[in-house]
Amino acid sequence: MQKPDSLIFDMDGTLWDAVDVYTCSWNNVFNELGVDIVVERDNLARMVGWEGKKVIAEIMPDFDDDRRTEIYGLVAQQRHQLIPEMGGTLYQGVKDGLKQLATKYDLFILSNCAKGIIQLFIDWAGIGDYIKDEMAYGVNYMPKNHNIKLLMEKHGLKNPVYIGDTEGDGEQSRLAGLPYVFVTYGFGSTEDYDLKFDNFTDFTDHFMAL
Repeated sequence: MQKPDSLIFDMDGTLWDAVDVYTCSWNNVFNELGVDIVVERDNLARMVGWEGKKVIAEIMPDFDDDRRTEIYGLVAQQRHQLIPEMGGTLYQGVKDGLKQLATKYDLFILSNCAKGIIQLFIDWAGIGDYIKDEMAYGVNYMPKNHNIKLLMEKHGLKNPVYIGDTEGDGEQSRLAGLPYVFVTYGFGSTEDYDLKFDNFTDFTDHFMAL
């Protein structure tokens, strides 16, 4: 793997755990609409990192696409309200690690989340000074490999790496032609990676030493 010029991070399962607030957003909307669906944390956790279309089909199998999309829009609105209030759990070492890494690399966040959620996370975590740009699935409803390429073109990135916590993250990294760095503490598992780390501090130490 060549020495990278930039680091592109997945968000959920890589930088923080916000499954509780995501679960709450779904259940609040279903309660308000009188929909007899209850989302459990453990079930939602296994969907972290999925594209939105796949998530809403899994959670609302009996609804048509238009109704699913309408409800998902309400869920996204709920998250805009709840994230500043509830936040999530920032993984140990992330804030200090990003501060260090930003002195050496351009840092980006790219996630399969709704539009606006990454910026809410950045503001809540207080990491705005370290992140150069972000890209969410909800901006254009395109897969991660496409959006990785958009970030590369926009910022002239030559040797970025993608850092994530699922097999899907690895697959999208490969499709974009990037090395994949896997963090084991998140929501998924995979054997297809270039490097892996069990905590963010070790990740930071490795890339600061390059």
